[in-house]
Amino acid sequence: MAADDELDFEESPENETEADELYEHYHLIADVQDSVRIDKFLMDRIPNVSRTRLQTLAKADNLIVNGKPVKPNYKVRPKDDISIVLPFPVRELKLIPENIPLNILYEDDQLVIVNKPSNMVVHPGYGNYTGTLLNGLIYHFESLPKQDDYYGRPGLVHRIDKHTTGILVVAKTELAMSHLAKQFFDRTSDRRYYALVWGDLEQNEGTITGHIGRSQKNRKAFCVYEDGSHGKPAVTHYKVIERFRYVTLVECKLETGRTHQIRVHFQHIGHPLFHDLEYGGDRIIKGTTFNKYRQFIDNAFKLIPGQALHAKTLGFKHPSTGQWIQFDSELPADFQNVLEKWRNYSQNTQETQA
Repeated sequence: MAADDELDFEESPENETEADELYEHYHLIADVQDSVRIDKFLMDRIPNVSRTRLQTLAKADNLIVNGKPVKPNYKVRPKDDISIVLPFPVRELKLIPENIPLNILYEDDQLVIVNKPSNMVVHPGYGNYTGTLLNGLIYHFESLPKQDDYYGRPGLVHRIDKHTTGILVVAKTELAMSHLAKQFFDRTSDRRYYALVWGDLEQNEGTITGHIGRSQKNRKAFCVYEDGSHGKPAVTHYKVIERFRYVTLVECKLETGRTHQIRVHFQHIGHPLFHDLEYGGDRIIKGTTFNKYRQFIDNAFKLIPGQALHAKTLGFKHPSTGQWIQFDSELPADFQNVLEKWRNYSQNTQETQA
């Protein structure tokens, strides 16, 4: 599992009728010397699961110790037999090779650079088991490396969202996987995105900071915790590329790689990404109240399936040569069409007011 994903215990609708039957998802024998709370014990042994989620499971009698449900404050003892049971079967994510066309920008014996289109999920997960980038990659390549914390995601060093387009690097060897993963962890890689955001940014350049963590109101979304009480530190640098009165095209340079980082950071400062369906960008944030303007926005929304965000450039040291290499990708046609529409609108408005 990727480092920024939480363990998904979400029930699937097709299994609602099986509520009377419980399925074992995890089974452990306690290897402790001293007693410890069960939520802390499991957090140290199950990847990317939160204490809140474990406490919820315990309160629902889904944490079983020695055959009996226990409370969240249960103290685990040596040799305890611990199970997490849920009313739906374990879903096995088997990577099925699929003949999906891939836009490969570069390839050698260590890595491949892919330009991902919009509306494509990077790896299988809840609700998306086929048609992903990885399904296409394992069809085109005989084997891709994987690490323990990237279960089911061979070769992936990083990822981008379903509607985000642009460059991804995929490792083809264990050496490349380890080398690239360390560069991303050490923040020595160079990742730059183009984003169209609502509003006219006051500064030509700036930096957005704030811990990003999963929202406590909506588990599918993320938010900024200014006090650092939740989430992980995140830093996004930006500079303005072009202004269109009511929206602004910016280049973003990532210092960290948190889930939905650019989208969450710009929403936090009041400038959500244009047509971001999850973070409030799919409605009019700035502009006029005229019906003609509303129709213009509706037409612009129809040009692009999701947020206007593109992973434009990626630079890093090559795993085997140590030389710095950098790749650039053109904005996809739908993104360019949206920009052109805004250019025309902005220019015509200025001429009318002149």
